[in-house]
Amino acid sequence: LAMAVASLLPAAGARRSQDLHCGACRALVDELEWEISQVDPRKTIQMGSFRINPDGSQSVVEVPYARSEAHLTELLERVCEKMKEYGEKTDPSTHRKSYVRVISQDGTKMDLSGVKFDGDVTSSLKFACESIAEEYEDELIEFLSHEAENVKDRLCSKRTDLCDHALHIPHDEL
Repeated sequence: LAMAVASLLPAAGARRSQDLHCGACRALVDELEWEISQVDPRKTIQMGSFRINPDGSQSVVEVPYARSEAHLTELLERVCEKMKEYGEKTDPSTHRKSYVRVISQDGTKMDLSGVKFDGDVTSSLKFACESIAEEYEDELIEFLSHEAENVKDRLCSKRTDLCDHALHIPHDEL
């Protein structure tokens, strides 16, 4: 019996790690998309070369600030702080863990039944978020610099395999 239990522990630990990294990736994308949506769409930033061309012109273009590389890089530096606003929820049938906001972004009341919210959960989630943001910075910027559908699935499941088990996770809205 002890050997049977011991053989299950690595699988449970690996699943917990996979659930954590998948949840961190999905929460990271949610937070980035929320932050992007909060920027005034009329706000622009100048991109390109500020050198004067031989004909006297400059190769400068104005692009929307919200999805600019400068803004996305700035967001990636601080977005993982938002993980302290998440808790852990365990599916009673599959025992898979998912991560949900415990503090709404718009002040609405939230259903927190069955949500575990403590320092261990938030620090683990924040650490996983920071690891993902660092390791996949280029992919995050690539996906978020253009408005795209299903960024969470495309990035967290297909591009990175962080959520290869999660193609059945319901699509939620912020």
